[in-house]
Amino acid sequence: MTADPTERAGRYEHQPGGYRAFIPKRLPPDPPLDVHFDMWHLLSQADRALGRLDGWTEILPNPDLFVSMYIRKEAVLSSQIEGTQASMMDVVEFEAGAPRPGRPEDVVEVVNYVAATKHGLARLGQIPLCLRLIREMHEKLLTGVRGNKRSPGEFRKVQNSVGPPGVPLREASYVPPPVPQMHRALGDLERFLHNPAPMPVLFQVGLVHAQFEMIHPFVDGNGRIGRLLITFLLCEKGVLKRPLLYLSHYLNRNRTEYYERLQGVSGHGDWEGWLKFFLRGVGQVAEEATATARRVVTMREAHRELIAKKTRRSSAKALELLDQLYLRPVASVNAIRQMTGLSFVSANDLARRLCDLGLLREITGRSRNRRFSYAPYLALFADTEGGVSPPRQFDRETKKQLR
Repeated sequence: MTADPTERAGRYEHQPGGYRAFIPKRLPPDPPLDVHFDMWHLLSQADRALGRLDGWTEILPNPDLFVSMYIRKEAVLSSQIEGTQASMMDVVEFEAGAPRPGRPEDVVEVVNYVAATKHGLARLGQIPLCLRLIREMHEKLLTGVRGNKRSPGEFRKVQNSVGPPGVPLREASYVPPPVPQMHRALGDLERFLHNPAPMPVLFQVGLVHAQFEMIHPFVDGNGRIGRLLITFLLCEKGVLKRPLLYLSHYLNRNRTEYYERLQGVSGHGDWEGWLKFFLRGVGQVAEEATATARRVVTMREAHRELIAKKTRRSSAKALELLDQLYLRPVASVNAIRQMTGLSFVSANDLARRLCDLGLLREITGRSRNRRFSYAPYLALFADTEGGVSPPRQFDRETKKQLR
């Protein structure tokens, strides 16, 4: 008897409560992926884009500082998909000890995402990517925020669903497997993570992300953890030396197609359609990240030249501060004093001179307890429809100063 091709990824089964839940099949897909020229072409483009990104980060003056900002950006974008309203400036000001009034719980959610990412990356050096590590990241993600009563660090013990809040299970957009089948599917997924059978890494990563989202093993936080798995797998497999590929911006820009592609897998077994969408995203996002890395290198050299030309006697301290601002792009005068070892008066004077050069911007509008942002650098990570937002106004100002 020939298997139903629409059940290639799994099948919907009726449950006692009058609803249908999806029971995923184990990976890899059976029948195997039908890979034609167009998918090989997308895979080749994505691989080349990742190689260029990895190469550019190697020539950054301090790639770990660039990684830190990229993690923040991903935390903001991934959390926004889940409904938070925090911006990059909200986060860096919160970290600088000057949180903005408004929605502090949203900022804490983003900060937790950063903490979960850093925890997971540190643990990757100790244990392989596995269910244990996934639970640890989930605990960091949801502790102390609005999801803290939704079993942080634990797989769900109840049936959940995807759809508007309060909708009955039989009317939900998608119902993942019941708890017993969920645990079986998670065990299968963990084994696939370390399956020695040859397969292009990006195919494996795309399959894992979709399978995790279909299993939906947590009461809350599935989307954020599922998106983190993409980058973590690329790092573990050695495709990237540093965690610099985050798909949240691409998935948010193409949210309707993203959900349609996942539904195409669960409803029709269309793994190929999903993987093509996924590979296009990897290629686009890698190119955007490479463009940002290139601009960081160009900006740093231009700003160091500007400081050397314009600050003269205090250029050593100004350059020291500039390097620190790549890690902490918002700082008070006291923070500048601590970074440079200057007196409060000298730190204040240094901040004023860098404001005059267009490198710093005072963001409080107050005469006391002021905060300064490294505005040109933050502008590189602005969220725009096309990806990176070139800080043209700062580039023009820098060129003018250097004439």
